Amino acid sequence: MITVILFRIFLLIAVGIIIFSIVKYLLDPRRKLEVAHRQGQFYLLDDADNVRKNVSFTFGNVMFEGEKFLGAADDSFEVTTIIVWTEDTDHLQGLSRRDFQFIEKELLLRYPKAEIEWRSPIHELLKRLERNRK
Repeated sequence: MITVILFRIFLLIAVGIIIFSIVKYLLDPRRKLEVAHRQGQFYLLDDADNVRKNVSFTFGNVMFEGEKFLGAADDSFEVTTIIVWTEDTDHLQGLSRRDFQFIEKELLLRYPKAEIEWRSPIHELLKRLERNRK
């Protein structure tokens, strides 16, 4: 009799753990980032309160990462520089200057005092496009 009750309690605990794990998985922001990446949508994953944690975002099937740097701005310390790069340089094909301006605008909405710096090869592309524009 006691073994049946103990078995039911353990079974109830196991079901509770499984339900908790499923809910935690569905609400995980990393999963939302991966879904947006697969669908080619823009999604920004950032912990604005933690300067040491990098910004991760996706746009047009390209996963980007940005490192935030704290500096003095006016009368307080703010994020003053964000250096952005991607490991998916093969997927940059098809992105235009307008796309990178959209990304910069989205980052500046969250960090208005920040300067966005792009690492190679995006930096060279934007420089070349700026020269051709003049």
